[in-house]
Amino acid sequence: MTPPVIIIRPEPGCAATVEAARAMGLEAYGFPLFAVRPLAWDAPDPATVDALLIGSANAPRHAGPDLALYAGKPAYVVGEASAVAARDAGLTIAAVGEGGLSSLLPAIAPGHRRLLRLSGRERVDLVTGEEIALAERVVYASEPLPCPEPLARLLTAHALPQSLVLLHSAEAARHFAAECDRLAIPRERIHLVALGPRIAAAAGADGRADGGAGGGWARISIAARPTDAALLALCRQLCQDGPRN
Repeated sequence: MTPPVIIIRPEPGCAATVEAARAMGLEAYGFPLFAVRPLAWDAPDPATVDALLIGSANAPRHAGPDLALYAGKPAYVVGEASAVAARDAGLTIAAVGEGGLSSLLPAIAPGHRRLLRLSGRERVDLVTGEEIALAERVVYASEPLPCPEPLARLLTAHALPQSLVLLHSAEAARHFAAECDRLAIPRERIHLVALGPRIAAAAGADGRADGGAGGGWARISIAARPTDAALLALCRQLCQDGPRN
């Protein structure tokens, strides 16, 4: 019996990852542990903005009508989902990166030195250097939700091997760990699969490439690249290999 693959990211990303996982033959289940809601924000004068920085598709999805002020502006985005959402909002894609926004900084054109970063309430600080003027606006928040009873039952089902839980963000890692503790869900039967070491560390795991783990988890595995495709490819390999202690 292969372990279940559990996705806890917010919608619509959760459903998209579940669909992709099932297309790979994985036994995937979606339990979003966050609800995304828009936040009011003060839009800078478009004349003071050369380009936008977008690290998540949730930013253009939830920025509201003020985003139309920047229609046609170039946008530097992380991930294809963010690119699609930015195009739908009327922005022009200047570059698409992966991982964090810092990976996009070398791609910023010389004429795009006044940047507007649209982000969520939980975000990683971005160091741009003196040559770039960065304005930041928080346009959405991911509100944590309690672990639903069906997920708790799945995680504690003794007939199953270890569960694989996908972690797409440090915020999700912290919240999932806290919910396991609150509900006394045994960590030693859960294999965390994270997009990166920083995310694994947020769950109290050390994120070693050899599959070691801290924080009482069964194992921790890190995707080779910080993309959903790499995360699912790793899950498929782990399911083929079977659970290990």
